[in-house]
Amino acid sequence: MSIRCFCMGTYPWSLWPTLPGLRGLLVLGLILGLQTASSNAFYLPGLAPVNFCEVNGETNYCQSSVELYVNRLDSVESVLPYEYNTFDFCHDFKKQSPSENLGQVLFGERITSSPYEFSFNKSETCVKVCMKSYDTAKEDQKKKLDFLKKGIQLNYQHHWIIDNMPVVWCRDINGGNKYCTTGFPIGCFVPQSGEPSDACFMHPEFNKTNTYYIFNHVDITITYHSENEVDWYVSKLVSARLEPKSYKHVDENHLTCNGTPMEIPGDYTDKLNIIYTYSVKFEENKQIRWGSRWDYILESMSHTSIQWFSILNSFVIVLFLTGMVAMIILRTLHKDIIRYNQEDIQKDYGWKLVHADVFRPPRLGMLLSILLGQGTQVLIMTFITLFLACLGFLSPANRGALMTCSVVLWVLMGASAGYVSAKVYKSFRGLKWKTNFLLTALLCPGVVFVDIFIMNLILWIEGSSSAISFGTLVGILALWFGISVPLTFLGAYVGSFQKFDYPVGTNQIPRHIPHQDFIRRPLFSIIIGGVLPFGCIFIQLFFILNSIWSHQMYIMFGFLFLVFIILLITCSEATILLCYFHLCSEVKT
Repeated sequence: MSIRCFCMGTYPWSLWPTLPGLRGLLVLGLILGLQTASSNAFYLPGLAPVNFCEVNGETNYCQSSVELYVNRLDSVESVLPYEYNTFDFCHDFKKQSPSENLGQVLFGERITSSPYEFSFNKSETCVKVCMKSYDTAKEDQKKKLDFLKKGIQLNYQHHWIIDNMPVVWCRDINGGNKYCTTGFPIGCFVPQSGEPSDACFMHPEFNKTNTYYIFNHVDITITYHSENEVDWYVSKLVSARLEPKSYKHVDENHLTCNGTPMEIPGDYTDKLNIIYTYSVKFEENKQIRWGSRWDYILESMSHTSIQWFSILNSFVIVLFLTGMVAMIILRTLHKDIIRYNQEDIQKDYGWKLVHADVFRPPRLGMLLSILLGQGTQVLIMTFITLFLACLGFLSPANRGALMTCSVVLWVLMGASAGYVSAKVYKSFRGLKWKTNFLLTALLCPGVVFVDIFIMNLILWIEGSSSAISFGTLVGILALWFGISVPLTFLGAYVGSFQKFDYPVGTNQIPRHIPHQDFIRRPLFSIIIGGVLPFGCIFIQLFFILNSIWSHQMYIMFGFLFLVFIILLITCSEATILLCYFHLCSEVKT
């Protein structure tokens, strides 16, 4: 059946035959619309779901093997994380490590395969993984045992991964609530004083002094959600939990996974055998879907209500500063403007006394322009990173994406740093624009790189997994000098040719400023100018730094983005108040 269109008169659709460009755009839009309607949903790289099915139903579309990966071990009591294979645990001799991006390398993540492997929907009880033997008479085995005991004493934590999800350890706390963490300890230690520490609190049987208790058994519970999809029945994993336990296995051929805990006396000098086991079970959950499987991790965090308190605290400070700024504008500036309009006075007074000194170049104009350029680069990088994180492009499931995005954006924003620095320096009537460009591109990044290099050297000597390889350092230098520096030069070249017209002239002779009190000196202003923004974000800053320290980037970016906007407003209003405070002091003197 054909469809005809009769175009008459001067109606807009009568222009259809005479506008080939518009006709082409409409046809292209129609084709894309039909293609979108007939296409399947897409997933971000690294975030596509994995379908699981039982062994007898395995196809190319679903798999039956559930693999468990292990990450580096860290501790809040030590600054040195270690790779899983550094400790003498059960190792996977195939050692299949997934490819790591730049963010994972910089954060020190070292993900590798483990000997723990399960079949979907197949429950198992007390399965042996391996046995580790130690003879304290042999020096190498004694060092391995001592290193393991040191890890227990410093409360080093395992970090396991199943289907790109962290395996969570949940325990009861006061009030009947559950507290979940994405790591679980190697074991616990009861010192000579008899006061149990860390996980020993939850096990009354761990009561011998100067004794190490190792968690050599885990009860793993994997939850899945099943869906009907056209002609097949598939399942997706939505959570993984475990419970670490300690059992002293007497016979490796007859494992029971009960009885007394596996203890290591502090002064042990005999032979020792540690048998590692696991139990696994699968449970179906019809409420939790794959798209919301990370929610249970965020909901289990106890600081959600504190986040709202942080937002409320920030709003109160912003309202306070906004009220002060509004009062200054309405009472002071409004009165001065009315007085200037009503009276014809030749003598300057009020704000007019300092208007000819406002745009006088500062003493350290070069340094100020460099810091402004670098600050602009970091500000734009932070804003775009948080914005993308709020949209879900930097999900915690996409490991290392946050750090990778930050580094790439910082490199690409070099043009903004050069432009702002060169334009501000030119407004100061500076002549050394080449020096300004070089310092903008090298000063702040150079200080950060030297600091990273020194710390990385210390980590490398200590054998920590956080040590960055030499190839990665060369890659960072290539990004810096190959992309960031040329973009900085391009921005500086454009900014140096921009004209800057002052709204008022500047006197050739600077106005004399008499001796100021302490509260009007720069040091006091710096302290006050830093206290107000810090008061807005100190609670949120605690959780951010704590997440970075423990390598758990499960931050609620909505809160963080809102606090970032509040911080910008607070800094702007604090700057206005301090400028008004100093100008008023100069006017009165």
